[in-house]
Amino acid sequence: MRITIVGGGKVGYTIAENLANEKHDITVVEAKASVIEKINEELDVLCIKGNGASVAVLKEAGVEKTDIFIATTSRDEVNMIACLTAKSLGAKYTIARIRDFDYTDEIDLLTHELKIDLAINPESATAASISRLMRFPDAADVETFYHGRIELVGFRAHDDDFFTERSLGAVGERLTNEPVLFCAVEHKGITSIPNGSTVIHSGDKVYMIGATENISKFFAKIGRNTRKVKNVFIIGGGRVATYLSKQLIKAGTDVKIIEQNYDTCVSLTEMLPSAIIISGDGTDQNLLDLENVSKYDCFLSLTGRDEDNIIAALYAKQQGAKNAIAKVNRQNYLRIVDSLEIDSIVSPKLITAYGIIRTVRGMLNSHGSQMLSLYKIADGEAEAMEFVVSRSTKHLGTPLKDIRMRPGVLLALIIRNGVPIIPEGMDCLKAGDNIIVVSKGHQILDINDIYDD
Repeated sequence: MRITIVGGGKVGYTIAENLANEKHDITVVEAKASVIEKINEELDVLCIKGNGASVAVLKEAGVEKTDIFIATTSRDEVNMIACLTAKSLGAKYTIARIRDFDYTDEIDLLTHELKIDLAINPESATAASISRLMRFPDAADVETFYHGRIELVGFRAHDDDFFTERSLGAVGERLTNEPVLFCAVEHKGITSIPNGSTVIHSGDKVYMIGATENISKFFAKIGRNTRKVKNVFIIGGGRVATYLSKQLIKAGTDVKIIEQNYDTCVSLTEMLPSAIIISGDGTDQNLLDLENVSKYDCFLSLTGRDEDNIIAALYAKQQGAKNAIAKVNRQNYLRIVDSLEIDSIVSPKLITAYGIIRTVRGMLNSHGSQMLSLYKIADGEAEAMEFVVSRSTKHLGTPLKDIRMRPGVLLALIIRNGVPIIPEGMDCLKAGDNIIVVSKGHQILDINDIYDD
């Protein structure tokens, strides 16, 4: 598939990197020579220097033959104009990054008038991801499927968990009242798709899937906290913090934000009259001590600097913070941070990139089973996907015990008429089912890709 990306910054680079790895024909349009030099050195893509909203530049990039056009510059107006121009030149599908609060309430009108097929907002999506994490303070990852009724939660196994140092087959009977499924395990940096003989060790990062209420019951059974967050302490008053604060305040949560830029503080006070806004350096240890961060249910480091976010979150945990979440965009930091005491990390650029990948795969599979969701888990080593079973799906009505699945693929859940089913040998797929598949080492475009035949 031919894909043109305008903007080679953090988000554009990550999208180009992931889609190039999936063997698509990628062209990146970028105005800065230094950014182009970096991309040329590190990625197998074609780079064009110039303004991504320019007709001449887009023609040079071959936009008239582009299947998907993605505008991800830091300026919303450039992205919208670029999409409109690309569409008029022949691009089949356009995606624009639109982040400004002023456009939020007008997004449907804007996308229609400017012929934008999909608008993405990394900061809003990141805020939604953080909200999910705050429901499970002991979880490192929380992803949702089936209109939010199914959750996939990643967390660390502890010594006293009833499932540690035992095979999953031996602990199955303890899960009958809370039908959930272990669908991935990360042990000493190696991710695997588990089976009945898999043994989970203390310190492993495990991924579990099930209905939202059953995940909550399971967490209660193992003594993990699922308390309601009553107050939060946020460092950094950027877009993620603002989107998140609006959600939290609406839910009745007390919010305090520390922001270094005074003008931003004034704007936050106007947008968030119910929040407490303090002008100061949120990475200043004396300030954090004065604010007594341990009294807050959740500590969030959301500044524009990954290093500051990591250090502040670590310090907050050392001071007794119950739950610390840090925003980290640099991919080479993610595995390092994962080994530290920080409870969770979020990456706006990865959230955006994975959303784009889902769109691309959905277009590649336009005649097969519809892909509704796609998440990278275990530091990108595995994927979790939601599909709708169609009449073109193979082996409809055949018991699963009689079907060979590809190695590294797990059919984790079937949702039939709104009821989640943990699959067993005699279960089968029917047209209209929603299914969730977890895969390692395969690019799954269609349900039929899970079969080993």
